[in-house]
Amino acid sequence: MFRSIFTRSAAVLGLVACGVAAGTAASAQEATLPKSMLWSTYDVGSSGYVEAAAIADAFGKEFGTRVRIMPSGTSIGRLLPLRTGRVQYGWLANEVFFATEAVHDFATQEWGPQDLRIVAGRPSTFGMAVAADSGITSIQDLRGKRVPQIKANPSINIKIEAMLAFGGLTWDDVQVVEMPSYGAMLTALVDGVVDAVGSTPTAATLYEMESSSHGIAWLPLAADDAEGWANITKVASFFGPTDATAGAGLSEEASSPMISVRYPMITVYANADEDEVYNFVKALDETYDIYASATAATPAWDIKGAGVPPADAPFHPGAVRYLTEIGVWTEEADAWNAKRVERLEQVKEAWNAAFDAAAEQGLSDKDWPAHWEKYRSEMLN
Repeated sequence: MFRSIFTRSAAVLGLVACGVAAGTAASAQEATLPKSMLWSTYDVGSSGYVEAAAIADAFGKEFGTRVRIMPSGTSIGRLLPLRTGRVQYGWLANEVFFATEAVHDFATQEWGPQDLRIVAGRPSTFGMAVAADSGITSIQDLRGKRVPQIKANPSINIKIEAMLAFGGLTWDDVQVVEMPSYGAMLTALVDGVVDAVGSTPTAATLYEMESSSHGIAWLPLAADDAEGWANITKVASFFGPTDATAGAGLSEEASSPMISVRYPMITVYANADEDEVYNFVKALDETYDIYASATAATPAWDIKGAGVPPADAPFHPGAVRYLTEIGVWTEEADAWNAKRVERLEQVKEAWNAAFDAAAEQGLSDKDWPAHWEKYRSEMLN
């Protein structure tokens, strides 16, 4: 029987959020954190995991907060603990966008549009890495080569698909190698199991690749290649061009043109306690000097860059309150946020309308994907 999972989930999460908030004494004067927290992240070896660990260590030193990190190599594995209240914060990637839009893994009846909000998200880069001695120098050279696809991880897969499109390729033009997780994919490049991987340059495993006898190289996604970037934006409109200068095989003198993204994005549900989120982002800002030098990526957590749009979901009111207090949040940011909230409400309305229609028509589960896609195309721009 069809039913609105979104409505039921929101009610459950409301109870969970109240339970979490009860253990936090918020203060507008100074950051106050709970004694313990759980965060979900990408799996061990990812830059997101390492950055979360560095910030968790800073929180421990400054506030005595003990943070336990729950790594997962799949989008569902990172978001489900946040949905159920097992973790308080998710350090997520583009699954945030997919979950708010109810696409890919989140188009199922069990998920639907998730009412997510961003606390902060650092500017990041994403590119296609290969062994420096592989002879592969362009995206076009990947034709017929071994390219990974990660199970239940549309966030990574869509980036790889977009980069393939830059070179006029699709998944049909390469040898697809299925991988169980993001970490396994990176290790597969080091071990020579695949010929290329899509990754943030600061992933810890890629530094191993850089120091190996093979070295590491990045396939260029030149910003002035109009056709290539038109192909990328057909796959995912929220990607843009940038130059990466930090990460394995990169420096100010040896940069590489890549995709611009936000990763990781510290994420909560909309009904997360406002004071709790306010204190979290305040603590993130106040401990910056402790963790900023931890990795090549952690300097990008400067709140002036990490606390402003765009991002894959609206910013949480608790974060907006703090960012406004310190002069980071602007009228332009507020306008962007309002528009993004409006979009999410439209997706939720379309989802509920699709559920009502499915119930009236007595549709079976197997008919749901096509049914939801029809409503998405008709009700959403």
